[in-house]
Amino acid sequence: MIEKMQVPEYSMGLRKRIYDALHLDQGPLGDVTSLALIEKERLATAEFVVKADGGIVSGIEVVKVVFELVDPKIEFSPLLKDGDSVKKDDVFATVTGPARSVLAGERIALEFLRRMSGIATKTQQFVTAVEGTGATILDTRKVLPGYGELDKQAVRNGGGSNHRTNLSEMGLIKNNHIDVLEGDIAKAIQLFRAAYPNVPLEVEVRNEAELITALVNTPDRILLDNMDNEYTGMAVGIRDEFTNIHGTKIPLEASGNMTLDRVRSVAETGVEYISVGSLTHSVEAFDISLHISFNK
Repeated sequence: MIEKMQVPEYSMGLRKRIYDALHLDQGPLGDVTSLALIEKERLATAEFVVKADGGIVSGIEVVKVVFELVDPKIEFSPLLKDGDSVKKDDVFATVTGPARSVLAGERIALEFLRRMSGIATKTQQFVTAVEGTGATILDTRKVLPGYGELDKQAVRNGGGSNHRTNLSEMGLIKNNHIDVLEGDIAKAIQLFRAAYPNVPLEVEVRNEAELITALVNTPDRILLDNMDNEYTGMAVGIRDEFTNIHGTKIPLEASGNMTLDRVRSVAETGVEYISVGSLTHSVEAFDISLHISFNK
């Protein structure tokens, strides 16, 4: 049964998924090793310790939920908050309670922390790389299915911003949609505006002609996907000229094959947004350990 205490940051749906993850991890008999070897009354104290050289911690509030659901007798004490910088050997949270329960929650807690902190740390690296250019680093929908809410929180903890969270939040007319309409971007925009006049709209363009057509039809944002820096800079110039003539500035987003090595040069072209799929689809886990001591 899910423990009744609510955590405002997370919906009951997410709490249920965390609960299910715990039950899948324990299996039908529970942690048979701990049940066989550790007395029920034995207590333990544990520290979450950073083993990586440094980065951004994310997932502390999720771990709080994990241990609430494992056993309400566990006391979880965060020493830092999500989004804080950490360095090697930092202790950022402790847990105290029944040893069996602490061990039952250990792996799930660590894996949430390792993934989310990895995303937050990588996001911060991209944000730092474009500092001073005015460009905003965005994530994409390339998140872990069912846990995208946590991936996107981790991006925010790293200083980035979220693109659309789901398919309802924002329209994104991509190449496939345009191809269905035989390349008619103007018609695509008009159809979308007629169907959802109050939903923000972004349009992906592949060349100068599509860019100009999109500008004339004034979506809320234009996506420049997989363009090299020269072409991206040209697109910014066309947009700026359009702005000078018509007084409407439509933000541009660059996307595709964004690496730390090239992201600043992309930002310096003048685009307002840069989306980076690798923040969440190619996560490098952040090294964190749980050091446990058993009370006598």
